[in-house]
Amino acid sequence: MSSAFLMIGIILAGMIATSAFRVPNKSARGGIIFLALVVLIAGVAMSSVRYVGATSVGIVKKNALGPPLAPGKILATSNEMGIQADVLSPGWHLWYWPVLYDIDTRPLIDIPADKIGLVESRDGLPLDPGQVFAPEVTNAEFKKMIEDPKFFLTTGNGRKGPQSNVLTPGKYRLNPELFMVTLVETTEVPPAAVAVLKSNFGSEPTLSTKVVEDDEPVILASSGEKGILADVLHPGKYPVNIKAYSVSIISTRETIIRFTAGEKGYIEQGGSARNRANANEQREITVRTSDGFTFPVDVRVEYKIEPKNAPIVVAKLGAEIEPLLAKLNSTVRAIFRNNAEGVKALDYVNQRSTQESKSLEMIAHEMARMGVTITGVRIGDVGDEETLGQLLNTQRDREIAVQEQITFQEQQKAAVQQKELSKTQQEAEEEKRLATASYEVKIAEQDKEKRIIEARAQAESIEIEATAQANAYKMIADQIGKANAAMIEVLRVIGENRIEITPRVMVTGSSDGGTNGETVALIGTMLDKMVADAENE
Repeated sequence: MSSAFLMIGIILAGMIATSAFRVPNKSARGGIIFLALVVLIAGVAMSSVRYVGATSVGIVKKNALGPPLAPGKILATSNEMGIQADVLSPGWHLWYWPVLYDIDTRPLIDIPADKIGLVESRDGLPLDPGQVFAPEVTNAEFKKMIEDPKFFLTTGNGRKGPQSNVLTPGKYRLNPELFMVTLVETTEVPPAAVAVLKSNFGSEPTLSTKVVEDDEPVILASSGEKGILADVLHPGKYPVNIKAYSVSIISTRETIIRFTAGEKGYIEQGGSARNRANANEQREITVRTSDGFTFPVDVRVEYKIEPKNAPIVVAKLGAEIEPLLAKLNSTVRAIFRNNAEGVKALDYVNQRSTQESKSLEMIAHEMARMGVTITGVRIGDVGDEETLGQLLNTQRDREIAVQEQITFQEQQKAAVQQKELSKTQQEAEEEKRLATASYEVKIAEQDKEKRIIEARAQAESIEIEATAQANAYKMIADQIGKANAAMIEVLRVIGENRIEITPRVMVTGSSDGGTNGETVALIGTMLDKMVADAENE
């Protein structure tokens, strides 16, 4: 387009200038020549106009009127001839004449979602000795460096070669002659797992850590250091430069390893090991006890890797599962076999819980050195009919005999207790009867005393009453005479008992000098009445 503007301007200017020579008027001829010059200048000016679209970037190459590039440089930063570091942004740009400049438009770098861009620079300062990636900078500084190539190659101190920083999703206006971008997937850490990063650049690691106090420390790396990083990535998506970092996904899920009989499991051959169909199924453990019995033991070992210990596991065993299984396999077998050497077969069978707790403590301590946490050790079947059948049958018979003896002893104890109970009950009954008799005696004595007291009281009462009556009779007799007093008392008794006195009184005459006849008659009548009442009763 710019060359077309230049050619049109030259042609129009030439045509106008040629026509000027045909005009006889000198003043008019000068005006036409001036117009031709203006058209030529306009054509030349229009040829320097360049346009860059909204989704493009302009690459400028200077062909003349400048010093050559320094050896080893591929981009110009000080107006040298060659491809310029600065790029043209979208829009119109002047003074880029076709002869002096070539303008090439390229599409913007577009990083889609779930991808990142790995960047490699074709120019810049050399990498430090022993480094294969440029030092890591902040994301804001890295964005400024790639979108301002001149800054990258000058004051930004950009390094030539692979960059440790990456481009996250978005559009970038960078110079494709300086930067090459490769799209890769983002790193995804699944649930129940962590990502352990190994940095391939940076200074030597300095962080020393260990899980068990009596173990050798593991050297891990901090940010900016080379080696296995102490900090892990938890579940999620991360823009990790998979060339600058080696990524190891470590499961943190609790896992059960079964040491059981069967065709599945872990097979040792010639000092090497290979996985069976299921890596969590291992060949059963065979132990030998102190009394010479050899038998298999069905074992379950539960383990997990804590996120903070995942870098130690990678540092000591690597990221693959096979070294971990091999270490766990040898540790469990050795500990179970060593523990069995100090006990007898029957004790081993009967003390399963003791063997579990003892083995758990020892296996946990050994695997902690590798960064692996043992959460449980379970013993299933111990031996079988072939290895422990006769011994177990003997133990069963012995146990039955012991139980029968215990039953007999318990029965004897029950009989003795029943006898003691009967004796106790009889003694209690005798004591009850004795107590009852004792109470009855006491009650009789008390009744006796009561009757005596009542009799004494009655006698005293009668005595007092008789004395009172005697005294009363005496006083009456002294006043009215003995005969009259006796008559009055007889009449009182007759009145109280309603005694009929008429017949006896009427037939009785008076007596001389002594007893009053009426009195005698009354007394006789009273006696008759009393005798008659006694007979009726």
